[in-house]
Amino acid sequence: MTIWTPNLTGRSGPKYRALTDAIADAIADGSLTSETKLPPQRELAYALDLSIGTVTRAYKNAERRGLVAGEVGRGTYVRLGGSKQVAETLWAPAREIDGPISFVMNLPPAGIAATALAETFSDLGGSSHLGSLLDHQANGRIEAHLQSAASWLGRLGLDATGEEIVLTNGAQHGILMALMAVANPGDTVLAEKLTYPPLKQMAHHFGLKFHGLDMDDDGILPDALEVACQKTQANVLYCMPTLHSPTGMTMSTQRREKIAEIARGNSLTIIEDDVFGFLPEARPLPLASFAPERTIFVTSVSKSLAPGLRIGIVRAPENHREALRNAVQMSCWMPSPITAEITHRWIEDGTADQLNAWLRQEMAARCQLARDILGSAASGLQALSYHLWIDLPESWTEETFRTAAEQRGVKVASGEIFLLKPGLAPQSLRLALGYETSRERLAKGLTIVAELLASDGARRSSIV
Repeated sequence: MTIWTPNLTGRSGPKYRALTDAIADAIADGSLTSETKLPPQRELAYALDLSIGTVTRAYKNAERRGLVAGEVGRGTYVRLGGSKQVAETLWAPAREIDGPISFVMNLPPAGIAATALAETFSDLGGSSHLGSLLDHQANGRIEAHLQSAASWLGRLGLDATGEEIVLTNGAQHGILMALMAVANPGDTVLAEKLTYPPLKQMAHHFGLKFHGLDMDDDGILPDALEVACQKTQANVLYCMPTLHSPTGMTMSTQRREKIAEIARGNSLTIIEDDVFGFLPEARPLPLASFAPERTIFVTSVSKSLAPGLRIGIVRAPENHREALRNAVQMSCWMPSPITAEITHRWIEDGTADQLNAWLRQEMAARCQLARDILGSAASGLQALSYHLWIDLPESWTEETFRTAAEQRGVKVASGEIFLLKPGLAPQSLRLALGYETSRERLAKGLTIVAELLASDGARRSSIV
């Protein structure tokens, strides 16, 4: 009799988890139906060239995840509902599936994290140390969490130790804490002229002044930075060198070296926002690698693993580390230890790499859709990016285009919202490619954008 034998080739992580995932996938695609008996552990171990202990652990893991049920003397059987029911319960769609198509929210696709989350919850439930995750953790400094966060930064080529890491509630919180640590009311902070919109709100509440820096296709212009340092006496630079939002540009290694040199010569503290940095498969080293002693490096797992996983990772030089920890303590005492524990486990057991690889694969397909549908309008799109910056034809303004798109059920982000200071709005728009729930909805929205770009905006603007 032929026994069910999964193919584990290409599955990452420990062998027991690969087998558990194979069971979940087989249940989801109907290869294993409800009440199907799984092969005896010894037979499956022999067929897959695994130890009996590995198969036993995989079966127990599958049982904790609600995929199967084991009975003494009867064997292990697929449970009614299986992994699909578990995943749907944990990860019901929170994004619109039949309303307006949105290119505004710059979030990654929801991804495949539901099954991994179910397993992690099961593992946590059996932990003898679960109570510690419900207790107060001073400054959020749990040694294992800090060490795994440091190792995650190593994927970007940034050397870090656990002692250098401060955990926050996402990257936005990390940027806020960095500003609290290094800037005082009345200080001038330098930033790209087009930048992350919440930065302006932070400046308002902290009483900071911002000075916008001119850019080219390689990022901040070194001459503009040098002049601004002399003119403003600023001591802080905020920037996004990798997949800059909204433009999508990535600063070259040579430009990063020059910016680091100018920062060092003018005693600037750099706040490097690298929230999108885990998406590209090939990218320059972080700016922090060229000026580690004066760069506060901020990233988050929300853009690289799952959008709801609100853990920010801040690597800080020694002279700012304590101020950052104090800022976190003052603002929220600590990030959630439970969320930090999930992140830690996923980094250590390979789940994080698997989820990030899935996001790269999905975004590669979505970027190709944008190129195919938008043609030359997508010429500035990076090989992998969550967003696309489009300069509008002369017949359109960003306001008339946004209005026309909304009338056809598509929401876009106009260039004006990214201006650091009020001024002449760029006649451009940013399309966030990761938010929509399916490639079909994405393609439909991109097609509408392409049709509008090809139409006579001047004529349309007179009737919208």
